[in-house]
Parts: sequence; C-alpha cells; structure tokens
Amino acid sequence: MLSDIEIAQATKPRHISEIAEKAGVPQEYLEMYGTNKAKVDYNLLKDQEHTPGKLVLVTAINPTPAGEGKTTTTVGLADALAKQGKNVVVALREPSLGPVFGRKGGATGGGYAQIVPMEDIDLHFTGDFHAIGAANNLLAAMLDNHIQQGNALGIDPRRITWRRCVDINDRQLRCIVDGLGGRANGVPREDGFDITVASEIMAVLCLATSITDLKERLSRMIVGYTYGDEPVTCGQLHAQGAMTALLKDAIKPNLVQTLEGTPAFVHGGPFANIAHGCNSVIATKMALKMGDYTVTEAGFGADLGAEKFLDIKCRAAGLTPAAVVVVATVRALKMHGGLPKKELSTEDLGALERGIPNLLRHVKNITQVYHLPCVVAVNRFPTDTDAEIDFIIKKCRELGVNTVLSTVWAEGGKGGEDLAREVVRLCDQDSSAFSYSYPLEGSIDDKINAIVQRIYGGDGISVLPAARKQIDRLTALGFGNLPVCMAKTQYSFSDDAAKLGAPEHFTVTIRNVKVSAGAGFIVALTGDIMTMPGLPKVPAAERIDVDENGVITGLF
Repeated sequence: MLSDIEIAQATKPRHISEIAEKAGVPQEYLEMYGTNKAKVDYNLLKDQEHTPGKLVLVTAINPTPAGEGKTTTTVGLADALAKQGKNVVVALREPSLGPVFGRKGGATGGGYAQIVPMEDIDLHFTGDFHAIGAANNLLAAMLDNHIQQGNALGIDPRRITWRRCVDINDRQLRCIVDGLGGRANGVPREDGFDITVASEIMAVLCLATSITDLKERLSRMIVGYTYGDEPVTCGQLHAQGAMTALLKDAIKPNLVQTLEGTPAFVHGGPFANIAHGCNSVIATKMALKMGDYTVTEAGFGADLGAEKFLDIKCRAAGLTPAAVVVVATVRALKMHGGLPKKELSTEDLGALERGIPNLLRHVKNITQVYHLPCVVAVNRFPTDTDAEIDFIIKKCRELGVNTVLSTVWAEGGKGGEDLAREVVRLCDQDSSAFSYSYPLEGSIDDKINAIVQRIYGGDGISVLPAARKQIDRLTALGFGNLPVCMAKTQYSFSDDAAKLGAPEHFTVTIRNVKVSAGAGFIVALTGDIMTMPGLPKVPAAERIDVDENGVITGLF
C-alpha cells in the first residue's frame, strides 16, 4: 500500500496558471511560487464582481488515535462536487510545522483525497508562518528594547503578556528567564515561547479583511501593562507599520490544487484547541467569490473548530454556512466507547453504542443550537461491518439527519459522490434560521457558561481566583462585549482529555483569561491546555528523510 506522500508524489499536478484559470482568478492577480503554487492578490476581492457561492463547513467528532479523516473528507467532497459538474473551490488551513515533526495529522488530506504539493504545504510552503513568527518576535524585541531604553511608557516587566514564538514543538521554551548577564543584555525577567500558530498575529491575519484592517488590528494588540495597571498596545510602541511590512505577502491567500485538479486556497489558521482554528476570512471570501460551492473545514472536533468558526469567524465576517458535514468513523466511535485501539477492527456494537453519543451531541449542536442543515459522513474502513454502519444510520435518522458513507481516501472524488449529492440537497434548503450559541451582550462569564452548557453539555464553570481578577479587569477595560475563544483539550467535550464519549455533570475550570484585542476576542484557558506543545517520545522527525535527488520520504 502506498503512503500518502508516495501517492502525492506519483501525481503530476497541473500548472498553477491552469488551476487559477479554472478558479476564475485573472493572471494579473497571480504571483507564482514555482509551477505548482501561487499567491493571489487580495485586491481581487474588491476588483471582481461575483455572486458569493454556498459555504459548506466540514467538522468532526472529537479526535481519537483511531483517526476521523476530516481534511480527507473535505478534499474528497470538493472533488466529488467537481465530478458532478459543480464549480467548487476548497478553503483549507495551512499545517503548522511543529506537529509535522512531532505527531503529524492529516493536514493535507490522505490517500487519494489530498492537496498538493503535499510536502511543500507541510513544510515551508510560501513562508506565511515564518512571516508571522518574524512579526511576533519583532514586537517582542521592540517591547524589551523600549524598557531597556528608558521605559517611557512605564511598562511593568512583571506584567508583560506578549511572548515570543517559534513554529516547532519545544517544551524547553515554555518558561525561560532572559535578559541575564548585566545591563547591556536587557532587563532580566520571566519570559516564554508559544508555538507560532498560537500567536495573536495568526488570529489577526486570519480575521483581517484587508491590509489596512490588518495594520489596525496589529496596533490594538495588548503587549503588557504599566505600573499604573493600564494596558500597553503595539501601536504605542509604533511597531504596527514594520510588522505589516513583514506580513504584506503573508496576508495573500495561497492557491494550490487537489490531486484531481480542484482549486484550493490554503491560508492560515491551525490549532483550534489553543487558537480559533479557521483559515483566513480573505481566503474563504475569495473561494466564495470564485466558486458556486466553497468547502472549508475548522480545526479538531465540532466543539472547538466548528464552535469558533460559527461564533467567532462567521460573526466577524458575516458568513452563513449553507450546510455542515460532521465526519465520524466507526473505529473512533468505538474508541469513544472505551474499546482499546488494538481491538477496533472487531465488530463491537456495545462499544459503538457507548461511543455514539459523542457524534449525536455534535449533530444536535449543529441542528438545534446553530440551526443549520447537517449530514453525517462516515469515513468507511474495510473492517466496518454492515451492522455497525446501520446502527449509526439509525441513530442519526432519529435526529432527522442523514448518514452517508464516504470512501474518498481510497477512491478520491468518486468515493464522495453520494455525500456530494446530499450536500447539494442541503444547500438548497433554507439556512436563514442560523443563530449563534451566545449573544455578545452578555458578560464574559455568561458567554463561557453558554459554550460549556449548550455546546459541551457540562453543568457550568469553575473560575479560579486569578482568572476572576482577569475577567473583572477586562470587563472594566471595556472588553466584556467580545466573543470568547476557548482554549481546551480537543479530545473531550470536557476539559479532561480522559473523559471520552459524551460526558455529563462536569464543570470546566477556567484558570486564565486574556484579551486578544487585535483579533477581537477573549481567550479562556481551561484545564491544563498549553500554548507550546512538546515532542512525543518518538517524534515524526525521526522518520523523515530526503534522498540525493531531493525526494522527501517519511512525511506522513
């Protein structure tokens, strides 16, 4: 059996100019990066008239080591729609470099439902994340330099909130002390690194609607507080202009293709467990402008990615999905039912019955909280039995939702044609009843409680004293009306990764609350979630190599 990278490398991609023509992107807006990828000038959005197409969101159950196939389904669905003669464009997130070398997920799809060039996208791609890291660390350098050069703003070094970043999983950098070695080396203080995709600049880039909006958002970012307890912004350090200069190309969406030649905009946005986990507004709107159908995804399970897509991104950008696809596998649901990974290939209706509430809660959230049309896509494995499939179909039908089998991993677009037909049917329904899970007018506590109770299925929240002070302070500063971005484990509805399935009667512990003023949301950190991951015992990097011809192996 060929690996994902071998399948991708065996495919001869079309020249990117041909893909651009297929997507309706005029050549004058195309900036080539070789022959198989390009950036698209964001001015296309205001220069070209086109009725926006239908937006299809692909999300999934809470992820497990068994695998779900959300990105694979996204790509395969797009190819299936194209096979049926639909004008379709994909809008995906860029993979973060850190997990590529740590524990790689299917950020570019899998099997015969992938985007290419897979190894470029997974590694440096067009340098967007490097630009984000450079802009982030420029701000950090200017902040510490301001303190070193007299500290005219009266910044309290003990209350600096802006951290440095690097796009590699490196637990050693979570907590550091810098500025040691005498006055010439700066002011000693506690510091730390986040992974690049957890930087507020990632969220700002993804939510910005123009380069002017990008600069304004950057200027509003809070980097710390003064001795007098007043917030200090990037704009007060006069850093936003230089940072925007570093990001002027990164804000342009990247155009690539699927294995079957469907246009795909890949731009920004991973890590819905610690950030908002959606690709850029500019890329999504460009895809909507170019295609009659846009298939996009959000990070991790629907309790994280979809919630943030709907409550944050759609609210900010004025988007309304026409249909939502919830991806599940029999294997993953049995794992949610307590079955060990090594036993997943054996039929076990009991484990499936215990695990399926995870899927059903996600479906109910989509249909009963957000009031959107929904279909369940079962990414089928050869070991799945008819009885197991029938059980899922029956349970979803009780909620008024159809279940469609998908074999896009093995068959590409051909394996997603039934799913494509159901998505088209749903898109023709009325989605005007779409609503958010909470109003902006409530308090920060109200909004967090709404997410926990309405989306997670918990009883409420427990706010630690430090977080309570932060909430009170942010409310006093006028940030109480912002939406909330929950930083939570992706493996469970709760903040405890070990609570699989659909746990009940739990509380979510809020240990830290901060404002991302540039992005325009409050971040609530729950449980033991971290903004800098570490490498596993056997990192994926140990399996990655390159031969004398420059051919990469071992990359997923």
